[in-house]
Amino acid sequence: MNQEHTLKQFDLDLEDIKSRVLAMGGLVEQQFAYAMDGLASGDMALIDRVISNDHQVNRHEVELDEACTRLIARRQPTAVDLRMVMTVVKIITDLERIGDEAKKIAKMAREIHSSDIRSVPRLELRPAANIALAMLRKSLDAFVRMDVNVSAEVTRQDREVDACFKSAMRQLITFMMEDPRTISSSLDLLFIARAIERIGDHAKNIAEYIVYLVKGRDVRHIGLEALEREISAQ
Repeated sequence: MNQEHTLKQFDLDLEDIKSRVLAMGGLVEQQFAYAMDGLASGDMALIDRVISNDHQVNRHEVELDEACTRLIARRQPTAVDLRMVMTVVKIITDLERIGDEAKKIAKMAREIHSSDIRSVPRLELRPAANIALAMLRKSLDAFVRMDVNVSAEVTRQDREVDACFKSAMRQLITFMMEDPRTISSSLDLLFIARAIERIGDHAKNIAEYIVYLVKGRDVRHIGLEALEREISAQ
């Protein structure tokens, strides 16, 4: 009876941790979306909100990391349950880094909109940001449903984000060469484009962790074709 109670309590603790991961993920999604909205609109209140709320993302990471440590120490999970705990630890690390990138976007947005520089290149970053945000949402949904198939889809989308970053970099270099007055704002936009690209990378990492969770296989760095074979293998 005591063992049954212990197992039930472990399941409850684990479900609580998973719910808190999703809450952290929702906050990070919001931070990213607000940062891009602030960049587009110049809404300083929204931009400052993203910057000031970053501490909440950090608090989520610290508290969840401590919860996972306590769970391992008290319950001594094995096999799949231990993989779940380890997956959570990995996911919250990437979520915290996405939060950092959102904060960087907000800081660059504040620099662009608060400076006296008027020569700001016209560069469309929203499509890449939308893809990266969709990747993050799909990865978190895959965590809930333990759906390994999402990993290949997210990896394909990550290639799109990478291509967008390379295109943005080429455009910004051209702007700076043609008009030196755009150098300062072009560099700010380049940092933003890079942050979006990094968010895509972190979302892809989360999707790959789901494969590790379900199949016990580390599929990082193996390439899309090998990943698809791993997913389809029984």
